[in-house]
Amino acid sequence: MTRRKASGRADGRRLSVGAALSAAAAAMPRMYREAWGAIAFALVAGLLAALAPLPASAAWVAVLFQALAALIAWGALARVGLTSSLAEARAMGLGPAGLQLGGGEGRILAAALLNAVFLAILLTVVGLTLLGVAGASDLDADAIAARDWSRAGPPLQLALIGAVAFIALAIPLLFAVRLSLFAQASLGRRRVISLNTLGIAEGSFWPLLFLLLIAGLPKIIVAILSAQGVLTGAGAQVAWVLVLALVQAPFAAGALGSAYRQLEYWSPDTEVTP
Repeated sequence: MTRRKASGRADGRRLSVGAALSAAAAAMPRMYREAWGAIAFALVAGLLAALAPLPASAAWVAVLFQALAALIAWGALARVGLTSSLAEARAMGLGPAGLQLGGGEGRILAAALLNAVFLAILLTVVGLTLLGVAGASDLDADAIAARDWSRAGPPLQLALIGAVAFIALAIPLLFAVRLSLFAQASLGRRRVISLNTLGIAEGSFWPLLFLLLIAGLPKIIVAILSAQGVLTGAGAQVAWVLVLALVQAPFAAGALGSAYRQLEYWSPDTEVTP
């Protein structure tokens, strides 16, 4: 096996953002055709919470219902995004109309929880590090609160602390992006894949980050409209649900499915070390 320096991986695999976006667009009709039941379930769960909210004492019921609908929908959409036909998706566990709740969903949930614990620990360490640096810096806290940087401390010291803070905050982002294929990996390998996703995404941080940003544009647009007051109240909540269920989730599943297929090096018969 030859090593390609340009890809940063021993197996030479690289992520093409353009190919992933094209695959996502091409997969959209399949998403609606093969997972329409899961999409409809997610829509109902989201719209009920937006239009008929439960009392505060029973809000947890709505949260669990939405979480279940989201898990089923993402499991269905991820299967469609990983395969090229309905038969392949069914072999991977896709239920009728995308309604299934089985081992695949359990693996996705387990991997998500493991990754969440890891990122929470990482963020705690980063937060403690930043607090330690801030405490040892001897800067003027009142000046920082007032954003009067001329009185906060020496410029060089401020620059060094800013650099440390940037690096510290970039570390969780680095891991979060490289862990973003955990659902696809857990379905594709048919076992819980959490931190091992880092190996799949090795050498692809920037294209994967770019892909996630583009795939997240529908959600970003709704967030901007909500922040500007164009969407408010129940209308904003309904817009969130419609965009997430009908556009954001199907397109993202197709994009991440293509990214996983491009980067995955493991197969049931042979395993190549990246």
